[in-house]
Amino acid sequence: MNNEFLEIKDLKKSFGTGEARQDVLRGMNFTVKKGEFCVLLGPSGSGKSTLLNIIGGIDTPDEGFVSINGDKLEEMNEKELTMYRRKHLGYVFQMYNLIPNLNVKENIEVGAYLSDNPLDVEEVLTTLGLQNHKYKYPNQLSGGQQQRVSIGRAVVKNPDILMCDEPTGALDYKTSKEILALIEDCNSKFGSTVIMVTHNEAIRNMADHVIKLRDGVVRHNDINTNKISAMDLEW
Repeated sequence: MNNEFLEIKDLKKSFGTGEARQDVLRGMNFTVKKGEFCVLLGPSGSGKSTLLNIIGGIDTPDEGFVSINGDKLEEMNEKELTMYRRKHLGYVFQMYNLIPNLNVKENIEVGAYLSDNPLDVEEVLTTLGLQNHKYKYPNQLSGGQQQRVSIGRAVVKNPDILMCDEPTGALDYKTSKEILALIEDCNSKFGSTVIMVTHNEAIRNMADHVIKLRDGVVRHNDINTNKISAMDLEW
């Protein structure tokens, strides 16, 4: 197993110029192993989402680099970056971003079309408890069901990295735990490395690896030796 599947090295990023300049990432360093469930934990303004966008190839750092399986993102041109995002990444956002005129199954198939090696759509529907809803449209689903579909669309690509940006931010307690349990299942069943951004301290307890951010730097970098299941979390 490659210990440096994902490597973040001396990452710096600022926005604005002059007196309005804000340093968001101030020299960030860490590595994530393949197949790990990694939580990026920190309050608003700690640089979590900026970091996720850089790992996702959506934004570029001012200094430093991101390397995945030995490939540096900064050395990729726009076409290569697009293919990298398409082939290697699955995204789960706080907002579900489903296509309203496609049903559940079709929304998940959109993810499958983007992959050279997709998972079986029916298996993903079953894993996510969506078999009975597969012909429904997004406006016929609850928030939790819509988030299940967005997880399905990301997971069906069979991505190397499943990137989750506050995936339970818009959900109630019970549904949040169900969604976390589903991401946990996908991590163990399909082997995707999970990078989850959250400000919820309780979620750290289900992760293999917890990276605590504050003011654009890594304050703590811990391996969790007493991991508990998502359904046993309390907050």
